[in-house]
Amino acid sequence: MTTADGVTVPRTSPRPNAALTGGPISEGRRRRRRAENIRGWVYCLPFLIAFGLFLIWPTIYGLWMSFTGTSLAGTKTGFVGLANWTEALGDANVWTSLANTAVFTVLSSIPLVLIAMGLAILVNVGLPGQWFWRLAFFLPFLLASTVVSKFWNWMYNPQLGLVNTVLGWFGITGPAWLQDPSTAMISVVITTVWWTIGFNFLLYLAALQNIPDQLYEAASLDGAGRWRKFRSITVPQLAPTTVLVLVLQLLASLKVFDQIYQMTSGGPGGDTRPVLLYIYEVGFTGYRLGYASAISYIFFFLIIIVSLAYMVISSRRSVKA
Repeated sequence: MTTADGVTVPRTSPRPNAALTGGPISEGRRRRRRAENIRGWVYCLPFLIAFGLFLIWPTIYGLWMSFTGTSLAGTKTGFVGLANWTEALGDANVWTSLANTAVFTVLSSIPLVLIAMGLAILVNVGLPGQWFWRLAFFLPFLLASTVVSKFWNWMYNPQLGLVNTVLGWFGITGPAWLQDPSTAMISVVITTVWWTIGFNFLLYLAALQNIPDQLYEAASLDGAGRWRKFRSITVPQLAPTTVLVLVLQLLASLKVFDQIYQMTSGGPGGDTRPVLLYIYEVGFTGYRLGYASAISYIFFFLIIIVSLAYMVISSRRSVKA
């Protein structure tokens, strides 16, 4: 640059911003961010240790055990390859128990969705004494499985049980509910529905209370009746809750064990024995832990296949919608 006196002065460029060029300010920020990340991992460390010890490691060890002849009797035959898996795939009891699990899942999931929705709608319309109905529907869910099983075992008693006593008032001779192959499974399903419906009821009730009243008011102005409102407003608004309830119920039903073990022990003749009860019998009664592990992972892979199929179907439906 030339001044008025003709003197040439070298041009000076402005000082770069340190924050934009990676100077001390940005370096300090990086250090703080790194310290925060380390602190976060330290806070997560107790959970990660517990997660690894009680979930990841047992899963890996159980998979390895399925390829061995490990036994509770103290004998370890070592690596046996796919022998346990081959035997499990050819075991008729495995497939029978899987079928029993599927039957229980279907029979229990449908009423636990529909009845829970119906009870929530009845309470939501304004029945007198709502606190009583909410308590009555939810209270059984708080009971332990042992209490529920003992209570219903007495209810189903062929000679002294309340169920057959009430049927006798109408001249009907009730069967031996838990000992008859034709009624044992449905008896356990009824017990399960009575016991666990309260949780689904609360989910539906919360969803109903979140539906805007303006939707029903607008439908009334258009001349829609109760059934039309239910079909066009209530059911679509409850769709996300229905999906959640159905998924949770399927997972819970596939893992059924407690009430069947305590009420029927898988009988009569194995007609109510689910796959988890058969795994328990093979591993802790027959002492064949390696074989029980193989059955467990076959069941695990079947659940994964069903879950993936459900995800594919759901994604296709959402794309079409």
